[in-house]
Amino acid sequence: MSHPLSIGPHLVAPPVVLAPMAGITNAPFRTLCREFSGGKGLFVSEMITTRALVERNEKTMQLIRFDASEQPRSIQLYGVDPATVGKAVRMIAEEGLADHIDLNFGCPVPKVTRKGGGSALPYKRNLLRAILREAVSGAGDLPVTMKMRKGIDDDHITFLDAGRIAVEEGVTAIALHGRTAAQHYGGTADWEAIARLKEHVPEIPVLGNGDIWSAEDALRMVRETGCDGVVVGRGCLGRPWLFADLVAAFEGRTQDIARPSLREVADVMVRHAGLLGEWLGDESKGVVDFRKHVAWYLKGFAVGSELRRRLAITSSLAELRAGLDELDLDQPWPAGADGPRGRTSGNNRVVLPDGWLKDPYDCAGISEDAELDTSGG
Repeated sequence: MSHPLSIGPHLVAPPVVLAPMAGITNAPFRTLCREFSGGKGLFVSEMITTRALVERNEKTMQLIRFDASEQPRSIQLYGVDPATVGKAVRMIAEEGLADHIDLNFGCPVPKVTRKGGGSALPYKRNLLRAILREAVSGAGDLPVTMKMRKGIDDDHITFLDAGRIAVEEGVTAIALHGRTAAQHYGGTADWEAIARLKEHVPEIPVLGNGDIWSAEDALRMVRETGCDGVVVGRGCLGRPWLFADLVAAFEGRTQDIARPSLREVADVMVRHAGLLGEWLGDESKGVVDFRKHVAWYLKGFAVGSELRRRLAITSSLAELRAGLDELDLDQPWPAGADGPRGRTSGNNRVVLPDGWLKDPYDCAGISEDAELDTSGG
């Protein structure tokens, strides 16, 4: 059904990529998704700030720890200063910290765009070029890819220019989320833009991202846009088995779609919380970190509001298991649970540095503290 995707020397077959999501796509969640996919696909780390990496921030060094079974190891970097990005990439290459580097130019979160980062950055064409040049030259043999959005808003569309610059600077592949920064996660993703980018940069693989809630959506995106692969983000929240569906669909086994009962979902929930505890070195911390996933896993199932509230404040595996055992675990997979999940806010004013839109080429205005945040968005 699909051709394998080449990311430098790495073949990704089927061409399915887990999108980096802050606070979500840590090693435990990647492990779950990879288990369901049978080890197929590409699973990218949370967004890592280049400044924090270069300074060896303790939290950041933990975020880039990969499980021994993860191959290839993919790190997503966020940076706004070419020199710092270059240092971070050289550090990864020289110390063997990963096998593939993805650069984030898609994050729409205000604390990132306010400093000219994420989805604000490609508007500054020369700055984008300088960052890509530093990254590719510092990476040596490691492939460098990038993820971006259509632009800042409908009046400041950048994806075609950014795609051409990426090809010229030696980027291996591009992922495009078919929304502007202003749309955040609202409205409908513009798959037509993905098709236009594919025509514009035939030299390298283009991956599509946005509104993939089911394996059928992924196949439809490839059919309609001609893209070389798909990047799945919010669709797998509370649903790591979506990767089993995606692999089956791309391999032509469209009948093999996961419809887990609540009992099976509960088992995955306990395993996910347990893996988080092992990763954090503390069971209670793992269960607390897992709380944000509870509503996603239980979406569509009949769960009383009181029990739902209790499950969202558990702090031990025993407590989580006991709460889940109070549910009617024989419930089948609910109709409608396959749809959108996660944030859907849209049409936000994009917070940008002063004067950012005056000149699409001038790089002035990036301040030294633009990379101080260590969290990703």
